[in-house]
Amino acid sequence: MARYTDAVCRLCRREGMKLYLKGDRCYTDKCAINKRNVPPGQHGLSRKKLSNYGIQLREKQKAKRFYGVLETQFRKYFEMADKQAGITGENLLRLLESRLDNVVYRLGLATSRADARQLVVHGHFTVNGRKVDIPSYLVSIGDTIAVKEKSRSSEKFKAIAENFNGTVPNWLSVDIEKLEGKIVSLPSREDIDLPIAENLIVELYSR
Repeated sequence: MARYTDAVCRLCRREGMKLYLKGDRCYTDKCAINKRNVPPGQHGLSRKKLSNYGIQLREKQKAKRFYGVLETQFRKYFEMADKQAGITGENLLRLLESRLDNVVYRLGLATSRADARQLVVHGHFTVNGRKVDIPSYLVSIGDTIAVKEKSRSSEKFKAIAENFNGTVPNWLSVDIEKLEGKIVSLPSREDIDLPIAENLIVELYSR
């Protein structure tokens, strides 16, 4: 399973904005964007004006980094979205939001998408009562995602339950005492709060 293993703060600096890849750290003064908001590398201080292609590419890279997806898998999601009825860009975001690791994060059962990915890989979650350890697993309406019974007593999940802020997207419901949530509906574009211009990604892949 391919994954990004370099320093994630470099990704935020490259995009010039917080991608919230390190959970609580992103809300403190230790955040790389607060300390050094320039792209990494020796030429980081010289931001050049981007071409249309460059703008489209940066938007795609930003989306990939938000969701922790590499190029091959991201392209597969785009191809799936393009075959579905409706607006391709919105379909793409809906597929990305439906990944199990993202849903775990959106339910408040992990501090970041990277944290959620690791917890899923380590087998801490079930979908409809069956263990699923594949972060890219796509959930469906009516699915119930829960912390595995043996994992609920761990200090990690006790802390998550204690610090839960009570906010989840409209397309999800959560019972934090049971450490489980349910897919009420598929997310609409209005439910996705990330600053992504999906039309630019569609334009890039349509070149």
